[in-house]
Amino acid sequence: MLQGLQDTLNGSRMILTNCKTWPSPNVNLKNDPHPLRLRTDEESWTLFTHALKLNIPPELLQLKDEIAKICGGLPLLIVKLAEALSHKNATIEEWSDILQHFDRDQHQLWSNTLYKIHKDLPLYMRRCLFYFTLFPQNFEIPARRLIALWLAEDLVQPEGNGETSENVAERCLNLLIAQGMVQLTKKKLNGNVKMVRLPDALRQYWLSKAQQATFHGVHTNTRSELSLGTNKIRRLVDHLDKEDICFDHIHGDYGTTSTSLTPYYEDVLSFLSFDTRKESKPGEEVGKFLHRGISSGCFLMMLVLDLENVFRPKLPEAIGKLTQLSYLGLRSTFLETVPSSISKLHNLQILDMKHTSINTLPSSIWKLQQLQHLYLTESSRSKLMLKHDATFSTTLRTLCGLFLDDETPVKDDLDRLLSIRKLGLTLSSKQGVMPLQLQAVILDWVLKLNQLRSLRLKSIDENNQPWELELKPLVSLVNLSYIYLLGRIRNPSIMSQFPYSLVDLTLSGSRLVEDPMKSLDKLPNLRSLKFLAKSYLGKKMFCSLGGFPQLRVLKLWKLELLEEWYVEKGALQALRDCEIRFCTSLKMLPTELLHRTLLKIEVLPSQV
Repeated sequence: MLQGLQDTLNGSRMILTNCKTWPSPNVNLKNDPHPLRLRTDEESWTLFTHALKLNIPPELLQLKDEIAKICGGLPLLIVKLAEALSHKNATIEEWSDILQHFDRDQHQLWSNTLYKIHKDLPLYMRRCLFYFTLFPQNFEIPARRLIALWLAEDLVQPEGNGETSENVAERCLNLLIAQGMVQLTKKKLNGNVKMVRLPDALRQYWLSKAQQATFHGVHTNTRSELSLGTNKIRRLVDHLDKEDICFDHIHGDYGTTSTSLTPYYEDVLSFLSFDTRKESKPGEEVGKFLHRGISSGCFLMMLVLDLENVFRPKLPEAIGKLTQLSYLGLRSTFLETVPSSISKLHNLQILDMKHTSINTLPSSIWKLQQLQHLYLTESSRSKLMLKHDATFSTTLRTLCGLFLDDETPVKDDLDRLLSIRKLGLTLSSKQGVMPLQLQAVILDWVLKLNQLRSLRLKSIDENNQPWELELKPLVSLVNLSYIYLLGRIRNPSIMSQFPYSLVDLTLSGSRLVEDPMKSLDKLPNLRSLKFLAKSYLGKKMFCSLGGFPQLRVLKLWKLELLEEWYVEKGALQALRDCEIRFCTSLKMLPTELLHRTLLKIEVLPSQV
């Protein structure tokens, strides 16, 4: 059919619709289908205000978030609620009463979606969906965290040659969003999924399904036993719920003996804590709970220990006994040290220590031969203490936040890591000098990473200010889609030597003098372009017709010398989000952009 309709130059268009939520194997997803997904919170509010037959008084705007969460992004529900409220007085009391009853009665509106998904959803995707019930109600889940947990518990498997579990997990999440089962709440600037949420009506449905399937054990007084007659918990979550039978075990007075924990936690596969209190208690309590549990023989089958956002958990030295552990999540814990016994976690695949205060890791970490993803904190100057004869994990795919200086062995050490897909390095100079030879060795290593998808390079001096950054042509890295560069670029010609696969580019402190748009507009897949402070020192910027065919996001921040920005008529047609911050010399915005209805332009004041 499509071959017979190749002429699209006469203004005609054809739209194909499909009532099935599950795509045919023959459908090429590169054609960018438009699924009737759940709306984001902002999209939900826009639809709600459009369907509402009255003006919203300012005092009712405080109900905005509640309305968005109740509707869960379902367009039918949004319109139905707007219609119901249109016939009521616009007061807090009237609207709150409607919302309370509407929240209880809405579940039937999801029945059609639930029926289709229950009928068509593969088993592995149902298992992935079950995992959402471990998170608190209306909790916004980072996509990277959810995918990492799926991988750690082996919920997804590669389906073809050359395909990774990460690819399958990302596709699974995108399909759940496309089918209206999961709500996309935030996107990254490049269009990828950032945050997701399970609507409460669906959460209640899947929670009941999870209980029936014994996906996670009974851990509240109302569910004191599993349907199969066992009281052992498989997946343990701490929501700080005092009615939960686990609350006293974790946060009690520690009078419970170690042996009393065994019936509950002997077979635990995962432990996720959502104790985000900002004092010393969370870290102390979870540390003592882990110590008592491990001492009594519990948690020895554990695959996942996720303490993200728990303030400084006191990890016991006995954590080295959790030899089945695949995922150790310590992100945003502000932890200062980790037990040396983590080197005994021989099955560990994901170690996330981003946003911690850990600045030195022992060389024994390289004993983790199954390690695939390592996240460090670049602001903490996280260094790896390496021995020249260290045995490296050849499976490492992610290495982010690593701090390098002239004492770091790169040649014949780090450069043996050739499977990296995501790399983030901070290169530091001492007393304003970093041997360019070391930068050259690092760049030679980067150019060997044929599977590299994401590259983040920062060059700083001892005062954390941008320093010189020597680059080499990256055009040979055909899989590279994300680049972040901080530092004074010594060879500006590199702007014309990025790979065509590039989707997202950020420049900071680059101190470019010639207009970079002349080179960058040739990148056919670039969707997001950000110029941060002192990345461009020129006075003029020009965007020509035909350039940047897919650019959707453009940010100009603190380009203090920029005076004139010209956009040729018809240029930047794909642009949807333009943000200009503190470009104090910029005289006016391009006339060509001012009247585009699909373009959002945000200009912050020229004075701080």
